[in-house]
Amino acid sequence: MLETRPGVWFWQSRHPNWVPDDGWDEVVSSYAFDDGEQLIVIDPLAPPPELEELASKRETTIALTCQWHRRDSEDLAARLGATIYVPAPNPEDTSEPVKGERYGPGDTLPGGIEVLCGLDETDLVLWSRDHAAIAVGDVLVDRGEGLVLPLDWADKRSGAEPIRARLRPLLDAGVEVVLPGHGVPIDRMALARALGLT
Repeated sequence: MLETRPGVWFWQSRHPNWVPDDGWDEVVSSYAFDDGEQLIVIDPLAPPPELEELASKRETTIALTCQWHRRDSEDLAARLGATIYVPAPNPEDTSEPVKGERYGPGDTLPGGIEVLCGLDETDLVLWSRDHAAIAVGDVLVDRGEGLVLPLDWADKRSGAEPIRARLRPLLDAGVEVVLPGHGVPIDRMALARALGLT
């Protein structure tokens, strides 16, 4: 587990349900925002012992950027006694929905985390002004060629241009680091490129 900037934690794990040629890499990323009192764990898979130790000293919640990022969230929530915040299910997702507090675009999560529409209202972006960081889940990914908006996923949702238009204001809002679920933390210049601004 690495602190990529003060209060922004990052770790990677191999996804147990990965299959080759599925459009994403076997290794996925998880994150946490820590303000010294609140710990917001995002899309957790295989949480390291250091995270659970930190969580024992904080008021901890778990937030999923989309339903299919359930990963180890339910087991972790049970161990920590934490609430899971979860978007509405996508109609294409036939798995049993994750139980938790429903949230969506326009809401604010513990720790002041602002919720933005991502690929659509079931696939969200989490913006922490205090950390100048956004967790983008599946909205922006790195498939080995830098951070991009995955057009194959975007075209099945609201389309690439509406998604880019929704996210561009984040550059003026002060984003310094982007936290993709598929890829590693990356800077605002990569965000600008992914949104078609450079």
